[in-house]
Amino acid sequence: MQRFDRYVLSQLMVAFGFFALVLVSVYWVNKAVALFDRLISDGHSVGVVMEFTVLSLPAVITFVLPLSAFAASVYVTNRLNSDSELTVVQATGYSPWRLARPVLLFGCVVALMMSMLTHLLVPKSLEQLRIREKALSGSLSARLLRDGAFLHPIDGVTFYIRDITPEGELRDVVLSDRRTVGRDVIYTSERAYLLRDDEGPKLVMLTGMAQDMDLDTRRLSTTNFSDLIYDVSGLVTSTAPTKRRLNYMSTWELITQPAAAAAEAKDTPGEAIEEGHLRFQLPLLALTFSLIGYSALMVGGFSRFGVTRQIVFAVGLLVFVKVLESAVTDPVRGDVRLWPLVYLPSIVGLVLATVLLWVAARPFRPRRARARTQEAAA
Repeated sequence: MQRFDRYVLSQLMVAFGFFALVLVSVYWVNKAVALFDRLISDGHSVGVVMEFTVLSLPAVITFVLPLSAFAASVYVTNRLNSDSELTVVQATGYSPWRLARPVLLFGCVVALMMSMLTHLLVPKSLEQLRIREKALSGSLSARLLRDGAFLHPIDGVTFYIRDITPEGELRDVVLSDRRTVGRDVIYTSERAYLLRDDEGPKLVMLTGMAQDMDLDTRRLSTTNFSDLIYDVSGLVTSTAPTKRRLNYMSTWELITQPAAAAAEAKDTPGEAIEEGHLRFQLPLLALTFSLIGYSALMVGGFSRFGVTRQIVFAVGLLVFVKVLESAVTDPVRGDVRLWPLVYLPSIVGLVLATVLLWVAARPFRPRRARARTQEAAA
């Protein structure tokens, strides 16, 4: 590989790493804040929050890598142009096609990284995330065993524990049950234990009182008890789905058996085939974005006033490809036979980059140069 190619490739990789780090951090923080609020409110520890955040990271990286490749391509091309490095290299005979070689290699490297993410890491991480969500959705200790806080595990039930001893004993427990229409029952206990049996978890309250209020007649009846067993299995509901979803099925399964995969996930075969081919399309899109960012800035050539218009033009092309990507979604999901449309955004983007490079090369420039030379001589 030529020395100049290695130089440009190194610049692209450094800029790509910077933009990827910034964009991943922004999206990851936004996602982590919502995840932190939801899990902490359910009583889970910070370690569980970090585990869920790490498992969601590959999907975030997949989303931002094509944008990072585009930003790196635009930034490096603009810097090389501003420092007149491209002008010097072109004066030695390098055409825009020849200068595109390190950008093409850079896009292939990013596409390879994207392929590892879309085919391996993202499905596995989402599958593990779903397993952990299912395991934690029925975590009784996280939902109920929090001292000094009024908890509302389900509608109509309020639970409070003043203190939890190291031995697992609950001190000064208050349980309000308003699920029965026209009736409000409040259980108070000095001590309590949370036990499990074959029928589910039970709350064993010792030395307490039950206050039953009839809301229609406004009559209150109280009962003192030395021990009372309260079934708390209904206070913890499992909300995580047990069926597999398309986004963590294998690519081979999605492409070869779209009907079976869609039936298991309760989606359409079009959605299954689209999910499978998107795992090939996204790496191609990263390559396409890299070439679009480079070729759009090469059209204008060197200018003392910068390449602001070319950068805006490149962003416009990026938006156009993304709009095209959204436009083909509904037809593919509606008809499995239209799956080649998934690759239309990348094909259109590559065609646009090729046309821009052809314009940047300007094969008719020598003819104009000769005409200007003849005019000057005359």
